[in-house]
Amino acid sequence: MEVEAQDQQNDQRGIHKMKNNRGEIRILPDLSALYRAAAEAFIEEANRAVRARGVFHVALSGGSTPKGIYSLLVNDDTLREQMPWDETQFWWGDERHVPPDHPDSNYRMANEVMLSHASIPSSNIHRIHAENPNASQAALDYETALRSAFLLAPPAMPQFDFILLGMGSEGHTASLFPGTKALNETTRLVVSNWVGKLYTWRITFTAPLINNAQRVMFLIAGEDKALALKGVLEGPYEPAQLPAQLIQPTNGQLVWLLDPKAAAQLTPQ
Repeated sequence: MEVEAQDQQNDQRGIHKMKNNRGEIRILPDLSALYRAAAEAFIEEANRAVRARGVFHVALSGGSTPKGIYSLLVNDDTLREQMPWDETQFWWGDERHVPPDHPDSNYRMANEVMLSHASIPSSNIHRIHAENPNASQAALDYETALRSAFLLAPPAMPQFDFILLGMGSEGHTASLFPGTKALNETTRLVVSNWVGKLYTWRITFTAPLINNAQRVMFLIAGEDKALALKGVLEGPYEPAQLPAQLIQPTNGQLVWLLDPKAAAQLTPQ
């Protein structure tokens, strides 16, 4: 009965759901609905984790779509009050190799839009120190911070409660870009990754760390993502070309939240 009620609610909200072997796909009627669905999922996972263990570990993503979600979490009074801010540990799935006050910084975006507007203990915010000129050392330092927080020694992998991801128009996710060395990493948690086409280093979670999460949610909007998304979800497994295909949680849930423009090329079900 609970599943039927949820399905009926989804129909009323204009949410189209389908599944394939690469996860659960939810097509929202517009960008505003996508923001709300993601924010509600964020809060649901947070409270579930806090009830179970007293703490919620989430990895944030950069980009315009997550920005809308972060804004909603602090500007919608109902959502804001439901969020267990004090028990949430904020991490980042990737970062640009720039200082925290740089316009391109993923940390800066999340801090300006959400974190600075909520009462969050500073010890709960774990940014990547990407101002370090040595990107490899910044990645190693972040890996060390993760192991310390989760009280885990190698080769054990931390398990995040929730990881938010976006996808680029060429199929990259986090800072796992097509043809880059980080795609082949099997033991590290965080690595520096040289992205030749951007002529820059990035610091990123590895696929094994992401795949150990309890829930991973892709947030994808815009017609420029449509063809790559079709390749990721319906094409052959070619992660060297479409790194988002690497994301397949081992024992967790994978959800794709899409707007109609991003989903436009998918085969109807």
